[in-house]
Amino acid sequence: MNDRAYAGDVPQIYDRELGCVMFQPYAEEAAQRAAALNPADVLEIAAGSGIVTRELRNRIPAAAKLTASDISEDMLSVARTKIREGEQVRFEIADACALPFADASFDAVVCMFGYMFFPDKPKAMCEAFRALRPAGRYILGVWDSEENNPFARLALALLKSTFPDNPPTWMKQPVSCGAIDPIKESLVDSGFVNISISVVKHSRAFDANNYARGLVFGSPIIQEVEERGGDPEAIAKAYAETLTRAFGSTLPFQAILFEAERPAGQRMSSRGA
Repeated sequence: MNDRAYAGDVPQIYDRELGCVMFQPYAEEAAQRAAALNPADVLEIAAGSGIVTRELRNRIPAAAKLTASDISEDMLSVARTKIREGEQVRFEIADACALPFADASFDAVVCMFGYMFFPDKPKAMCEAFRALRPAGRYILGVWDSEENNPFARLALALLKSTFPDNPPTWMKQPVSCGAIDPIKESLVDSGFVNISISVVKHSRAFDANNYARGLVFGSPIIQEVEERGGDPEAIAKAYAETLTRAFGSTLPFQAILFEAERPAGQRMSSRGA
């Protein structure tokens, strides 16, 4: 994901229409896991519009410092509106593959639903390892596969039927990391130990029209549709109708959460060089 993909009013739509439905329950889960570590310094990577940031600030110790980073200034602008005056949150523009933080700076690193978009995933993994202190924990969340997430499966099917000769493909990216073993192997290669993996399901009440508009107008899908001469409003309407027929007013989601530890005294993997 690049910073230009989430510019203009896209971040506001993304946050307003998708945030509570898709991300809120997983934000609470990640923040609860981070808070259990009683950290003094926490780094959030790919903070986006601040959904996880808000939950982290709610749950980690009041004296703990929180750094929320993202590659998109427009997304962080939305995130900043969620933080009250006096709360300890620092916002930083940062590339996950080249973090601008010193070695061993954080007790916990949290990355929810950004990993799928990183152009160099092994490098991003090693950067998270490098930023952690000994015994620090990495909390990483990705969407499960297209087959296990109908929000993606139904959107891709609709886009393919609408543009059979050149279907938009961006929607494949959020659900591109549903295979557990490659991520586990990358964690091991980067030096992490004590790896735990859990599949976390949530079903959320939703307004199909709002959610459909959020996915079309609050993501790069709108660019793909317009580039093909399509009508985003018509796509959103058709998607809402598809979701309603399939699920009524409750939409299921499935994600995979990884936790891993940087051990004391372990050297950086050569893959991080």
